[in-house]
Amino acid sequence: MAKFKLILFFTFLLTGAFQLQAQNRYAIHYKFKPQDGFSLAQPAQYLTSKSIERRERQAIAIDSLDLPVSEKYIQEVRGFVDGFLYHSKWENASLVIAKEESIAAIQNLPFVEKVVLAAPGFVADGTALNRTKEKVGLTINLNLKAKTNKANAAYEMQNAILGIQEMHEAGFKGKGVTVAVFDAGFPGVDHIPAFAHLFDNGQLIGSKDFVHVWNDNVFTKNQHGTNVLSLMATDDPDLIVAAAPEANYILCITEEVATEYRIEEYNWIKAAEYADSLGVDIINSSLGYWDFDDRSMNYTVEDMDGETALISRGAHIAGNKGILVVTSAGNYGTRGEFSITAPADAKGILAIGAVNSSLQRAGFSSQGPTVDGRIKPDVSTYGEQVWLLRPNGNLGTSNGTSFSSPQVAAFAAGLWQARPEWTKDQLIEGILKSSSQANNPDNLLGYGIPNFVKAYFGEILGIAEEENEDNWKVYPNPVEGTDLFVKFGNQEVGEFSLIDANGKVLQKSNVKRTSLQDPFEVVIPDLPSGVYIVEMYSGNQVKRTKLMKR
Repeated sequence: MAKFKLILFFTFLLTGAFQLQAQNRYAIHYKFKPQDGFSLAQPAQYLTSKSIERRERQAIAIDSLDLPVSEKYIQEVRGFVDGFLYHSKWENASLVIAKEESIAAIQNLPFVEKVVLAAPGFVADGTALNRTKEKVGLTINLNLKAKTNKANAAYEMQNAILGIQEMHEAGFKGKGVTVAVFDAGFPGVDHIPAFAHLFDNGQLIGSKDFVHVWNDNVFTKNQHGTNVLSLMATDDPDLIVAAAPEANYILCITEEVATEYRIEEYNWIKAAEYADSLGVDIINSSLGYWDFDDRSMNYTVEDMDGETALISRGAHIAGNKGILVVTSAGNYGTRGEFSITAPADAKGILAIGAVNSSLQRAGFSSQGPTVDGRIKPDVSTYGEQVWLLRPNGNLGTSNGTSFSSPQVAAFAAGLWQARPEWTKDQLIEGILKSSSQANNPDNLLGYGIPNFVKAYFGEILGIAEEENEDNWKVYPNPVEGTDLFVKFGNQEVGEFSLIDANGKVLQKSNVKRTSLQDPFEVVIPDLPSGVYIVEMYSGNQVKRTKLMKR
């Protein structure tokens, strides 16, 4: 009897799968957002505390985009569709599986604005998802390497041009910053030793598959996401160390590699909403959209204005919520100018180009500007023959702006940890100002290659004094001996750091004082003449200033 029930169960699943193939995926956009019990005055009803905190920290108001899709509309549509994939509050839409003959009836409902074909058919079998696509940057060199000094030196070169070693020496590896990665799958991440710390330390705070919504295991499907994550989160000094191994991560599958339709843009937006709900700070999107399997969905150069492409609008909304979106510029560089892909054209985000070992634009790296004349890419970094991890844990090399984007996203995580007082827009400004072409940006490399030392210390090194506040003073300055006094904060304990002009930490120590009226007393090394940085943490306060040694 049990065996007979099992056979019937599998027969039902197979029949359902074949039926779904005859159905399409649609986005039902609603005209309004009537709410039953939800209001802008009580955001805790529909936003998490971390999501609200990010908005408050950056003085961003709660708005109607934050409200959920109306449950009333969902219930009224339910009788016309065969199933729901998800609901998007930013688009005020439901993504559904439905038969073509039902669409006219849905379109005639008084509260429906429009019904958009998101994808024909419905891929219920994920086995085809191992196919790779040029658009996500998969140019693979199968010459895999184990743990070798040659490979180690190569990955260090990738880090060096961004100043990652100096960032790590200063104590910043992304701790406390949450990064979401939108990609095609993450096979092997759950058993590769270089990722083990993410599981051991509880740094994976969320994961979801938005392509096959019933799948609760993101450590499957296409290896592209594993490659990308290895450039952000790995921590194996004998193999590869990425820029932000101490950050928290959210892993989302948004890319349906077997096909290419607008549904993936909706998947991206829904993933951004999900990440927002978990308090995300940075989204890395090593994806780009221009042409589709259905040519009627294709974008044109004229569409690359930051406002037309669905995914670009979604990226812009995410940016307006205080989230830093970092995305690949695209791999259409051989087409010449105006070759960036969506969402790289979005406003208020960072689009990343690729350079080769000579620090020149890699030939495949897409070129700007946007159709409305904005410089793109925004910045660039190493993207040709990039050392990264495969799902088997071995090193290999790949090309693509897909692999320059995560390096900058991880760099940004470390920089935001170092500069927690910055808003998203201030973070972007700091990254642009630190870049190698900041004074002469172009549409090949944008503002150039960012650098941590310049981003973190450049502003301080460029000013004469920063000690005008009553509760902040470092003296004597210039210093002549080894005794230094620091007046700071309203705590009796603090953390003192002394850093040279190249970003190297010369001294880091915990300091105490017996009275709040007294300064902290610090004995520093006998320094050669030059310019240094003093940094003090006390309670939730942080201050930095320039220290001169004659």
